[in-house]
Amino acid sequence: MRTSSVSPSISLGVIILAAGRSRRMGRPKLLLPWGATSVLGHLLAQWRRLEARQIAVVCAVGDATVLGELDRLEFPLEHRIFNPEPDRGMFSSIQCAARWPGWQGALTHWAVVLGDQPHLRHETLRTIVDFCAAQPERVCQPQRAGHGRHPVLLPKQAFARLANSDARDLKVFLAGANPAFCELNDPGLDLDLDSPADYEKALSAAKEGAAGEES
Repeated sequence: MRTSSVSPSISLGVIILAAGRSRRMGRPKLLLPWGATSVLGHLLAQWRRLEARQIAVVCAVGDATVLGELDRLEFPLEHRIFNPEPDRGMFSSIQCAARWPGWQGALTHWAVVLGDQPHLRHETLRTIVDFCAAQPERVCQPQRAGHGRHPVLLPKQAFARLANSDARDLKVFLAGANPAFCELNDPGLDLDLDSPADYEKALSAAKEGAAGEES
């Protein structure tokens, strides 16, 4: 198995989106067990392993459940971004992150990371980060079977445009950003944790992926 950190040609900030309500799951998906930790704990560990320079988590104002988990994980308060209107959807959280003044000045790129894809393989994340480093002026996305997936990586200028964009959602914003697509064959790219059945599928996918990386 190959290990890798963020390419030295880019300095990466990571936005973990954790303000969703998990209505279809029936319980907070970010607190679901994942290995020796929670889904949220695993996501933080994934991006630390890739040596992201700064990680921030977008939370809903007053969400004691997620905030309690961040406390348990000893995630710094100063790296939490609060969305006062999470019911406006995912794009509102992304825009909160783009407007947040706490980002380090040396960052060159940002990864927008869904809170419900802990099953993505390390190799998948490493590949898309390396792909971004090879073309640092472009917005970059993984793609599977011709469909754009997450995480999305944005250079500084594109990330700054997000703050005041009048796009309806991220998909519309990206349509005008001419993204570069990295075709990958990780089935986990097609899966989000929206329901208990999805959670079971993701656990199975993660086990298969781990076995493949160890072989």
